[in-house]
Amino acid sequence: MSRNNTEVLLRKLMFHKSGKTRLWTAWIALCVGLILLFSAIMIWWNFRELLAGKGTNDSLGSTFITINKKITNENMVQPAGNFFTEPEIEDLRKAPQVQDVGMLESNHFPVSASMGSSLRFYTQLFLESVPERFIDKKPKDWHWQEGDFQVPIIVSTEFLNLYNYGFAPSQGLPQLSEQMITTLGFDLTIGGGIQEKYSGHIVGFSDRITSVLVPESFLKYANAKFGENNSVRASRLILKTKDPSDKAFEKYLTDHNYTTNTEQLRWNKLRAIVETITGATGVLAVLLIGISSLVFILFIELSLAKASEAVKLLLQLGYRPSYLSKFISRRFLPFIVSAVLIGVVIAVLLQFGCYLWVQKMDLQLSVLPGWPIWVAAALALIVLIVRMKRTIRGAIADV
Repeated sequence: MSRNNTEVLLRKLMFHKSGKTRLWTAWIALCVGLILLFSAIMIWWNFRELLAGKGTNDSLGSTFITINKKITNENMVQPAGNFFTEPEIEDLRKAPQVQDVGMLESNHFPVSASMGSSLRFYTQLFLESVPERFIDKKPKDWHWQEGDFQVPIIVSTEFLNLYNYGFAPSQGLPQLSEQMITTLGFDLTIGGGIQEKYSGHIVGFSDRITSVLVPESFLKYANAKFGENNSVRASRLILKTKDPSDKAFEKYLTDHNYTTNTEQLRWNKLRAIVETITGATGVLAVLLIGISSLVFILFIELSLAKASEAVKLLLQLGYRPSYLSKFISRRFLPFIVSAVLIGVVIAVLLQFGCYLWVQKMDLQLSVLPGWPIWVAAALALIVLIVRMKRTIRGAIADV
């Protein structure tokens, strides 16, 4: 019997009309299982990326919190004790869940801001600086060197909200947008007896740090020249933490008399619940892919059992088991490959949708799925092919 005739015979035996419905049902179940598996992995990976704080924002994770020493009746008369010492900062670096520590260094000299023209105002204010890696929205022109007249400033979004929704309505003043404020310049006067004037310019807003920030280079220069105390010290620290809701971390803050925003810690407890649910979804997806692949393999076994007499005849005619195994594998292989490809394509489309969605929330994800999706697709393909070949070889051997 020629090879073509053999293939025609086997095709009729394996794919007769009565078996097509079951074949496509098994294939659809396999597709659904793979899509759920890849979707669960994609959700888990994207959530992990957001928790890791990739990109320019802190996203959902690696939460940045500011801490300070709690002011009590005992230490309020000793302000020097409310600054963090170097040993305390080093100890914080080793604290549970802490990934990085930065100092919020403040000015040690008088500062005032004023503006002429129709918007006349004068106010005293404070300035702080922080290492650039802690700034969530770093502007392109965030730099200063000695001799520059322009001083870039980042203010907290909370300050703008307090003005727009609290101070401005009560005083009959116009509300201001972020775009409007960035077009305004004002005089920045620093120093007591000896003074210097600069042109202050708000270049950005921070959702992470409630402060008035200037570049580190400017504050170091001004503190050295006009500061009443040239020692580098900070009453506030900014921490990058993996999970600030961790009980060990909360206990550490309490034991050392440090305070922070407890509302933020409450949010992170909710985040931990979401992370647990995501992990459970992944486990469910693995079970579903296991069940769907089992359905597909069972269909192969049933098909071979139904064609056992024909396979036995071909073996008696001299056809090698390896040849029959390869032929039958070639008939089922496209179904496995197409199911994996469909799952990957759906994952790519979902990832692109997530990318567009999180951009609207000022978060950042990659356009394409992360490497776990591709690894899972390769592993699923290999496992399914190996199981299929073993099933076929076993069924032929039992004939």
